[in-house]
Amino acid sequence: MSDKPNIASLSGRKKVVSNKKMTFMEMIYLPAIIGGFGITLSHFFKKKVTLQYPEETKPRSEIYRGMHVLKRDDEGRERCTACGLCAISCPAEAITMIAAERKEEEMNLYREEKYASMYEINMLRCIFCGLCEEACPKEAIFLTDRIVSSDLHRGDFIYGKDLLVEPVDQRIDISHRQTPEVLKFKLDKNQSHNS
Repeated sequence: MSDKPNIASLSGRKKVVSNKKMTFMEMIYLPAIIGGFGITLSHFFKKKVTLQYPEETKPRSEIYRGMHVLKRDDEGRERCTACGLCAISCPAEAITMIAAERKEEEMNLYREEKYASMYEINMLRCIFCGLCEEACPKEAIFLTDRIVSSDLHRGDFIYGKDLLVEPVDQRIDISHRQTPEVLKFKLDKNQSHNS
């Protein structure tokens, strides 16, 4: 008889583990190896699910939220007034901006008397939630269907106005990001927002 007292486990989940001897077939691991090869061969003849990116791209939704764009108005002026609502609404705190006053000679560059002299988005922090475009009263920032390109250096993921502001001669279509009600509202030129 053993000297150890028979102590019940406190949790009641104690299990007795048997030390069962392995059979000869289990000791040589042959059935396990053959089973593994069978699984490998079954996957070998199935259709491949890997895409060869960037040559192949998988289809995305029309409202896919990708890289941001700072929009211009119909006259080519920047819409952003550096109000900071996009930066405040960003849960990841990825947006940084510095406001400046427009000068007389810059009337054709900026829509309002205040503009963002510096506007940066840290793409490593951004979660592409779309709250920045919802918060913007001037419809200046939108998420597009463009993919943020990969890079090896962290500093290259801080996008400034040089990458975010759309070119004057190459407008980016964001109409699929807006509801029909918003598009109808934009046609009403009696609203000060649309003038």
